[in-house]
Amino acid sequence: MTNESYIRIRNATLSFPSSIYNALTLKEEVFKILNLGKRTNLLYDVVALKEVDLDILEGEKVGIIGRNGAGKSTLLKAMAGIYPLQSGSIVTSGRIRSLFELSLGFEHEATGRENITYRGLLLGESPKGIKRIENEIIEFAGLGGFIDYPLKTYSAGMMVRLAFAISTSIGGDILLLDEILAAGDASFQTKARSRMMELIDKAKIIVLVSHDMSAIKTLCNRAIYLRDGRVIADGNVDDVINAYLNSVNQPAPA
Repeated sequence: MTNESYIRIRNATLSFPSSIYNALTLKEEVFKILNLGKRTNLLYDVVALKEVDLDILEGEKVGIIGRNGAGKSTLLKAMAGIYPLQSGSIVTSGRIRSLFELSLGFEHEATGRENITYRGLLLGESPKGIKRIENEIIEFAGLGGFIDYPLKTYSAGMMVRLAFAISTSIGGDILLLDEILAAGDASFQTKARSRMMELIDKAKIIVLVSHDMSAIKTLCNRAIYLRDGRVIADGNVDDVINAYLNSVNQPAPA
């Protein structure tokens, strides 16, 4: 029995119901009542992934690129088990660590120290494991005495620092990253990037979604180009990036 990490995706298809996109915000409801604006509703469900087949093996650092709405983040969240597929399958081997929404699981009425426990449990760590790394998280976040204040008293920057410190304190075999190579203010970003590099070096598989082509070239040894939920190109990083940029630079049809 092998202990190798991998991600195997077969015929993965995922769509979102049109009702999600057609739902009106309060502002839109008011505008509708006052006849101040019109909005065209979607008639069909939005297909985010279409029959995707991929194998990602141990040792690969994969960059996923494409325009907004191409299905990049959807694919990443499907790998993490956040989005269920309508059809097909995703099978993984190895402990997955996903870094998407850093503040997920935060309780604003609780203290920073209490939120270390809440967030750590959400990430799959044991209470003993959280206690073991608590001081290291507090030191890295650099919040001083504020760690025992409720989160509702934190500035946005303080909250990002705490969230990043917690989320990156627990490693994994498979690291899923969505546009999160730095966090916080300029003074925090240097050590944040260093921490990210440590996580990347230790992980057995990296899957990175990014619009930063230089980051893809630096960190990845394979690239996947998605368009309209389908895999358009997969392979050498430079070749896939060139295919993507060529398609972006093509003039729109008349």
